[in-house]
Amino acid sequence: MPDDLRDVELDLDSDLFMRRLLRELAGTLEGVVGVDAAEGYVSTVGSQMGRWMDRNYRAALGTDALTPEQVAQVCVDLKRRINGEFYLISADEEKLVFGNTRCPFGRMVEGRTSLCMMTSNVFGRIAADNLGYARVELSETIARGDAGCRVVIWLEPGPEVAETREYYRIPDPPKTGGAT
Repeated sequence: MPDDLRDVELDLDSDLFMRRLLRELAGTLEGVVGVDAAEGYVSTVGSQMGRWMDRNYRAALGTDALTPEQVAQVCVDLKRRINGEFYLISADEEKLVFGNTRCPFGRMVEGRTSLCMMTSNVFGRIAADNLGYARVELSETIARGDAGCRVVIWLEPGPEVAETREYYRIPDPPKTGGAT
């Protein structure tokens, strides 16, 4: 055994540790409470993360609300910043369509479909809080074994589809005049 373990070749760093931790947490949730309930838990966290990211982007851009074009740019940029490879396929007044070739969770997402609720809720929360409404469809996901992801954000209500989730604007809390 070497005297100093810093010299030992080992595939372990904080990023891999965190991705593995999330994989194991998702797997435990899926196994204990089922995939649907696990998706609910991840959705709650995803919604909170979406609100946090949205506030940060709006502050950085100096705006109270993003346009549909900015929502698309923000979705691509935030995934890039966390090591995903999302890109905009198309955008029109009805929908924003994204593709992805690399999940931010890396290979750890494979078989952990509940983790896809992070993308659904972050994208859905950002779109709904800026545009009033969003319905997110995850038609292809790396977690389910697809070669990539295909995510559609519908900007208007439409027929209910099993693989979609709806999001509505949650108003920001009122700003107070001073510290309490």
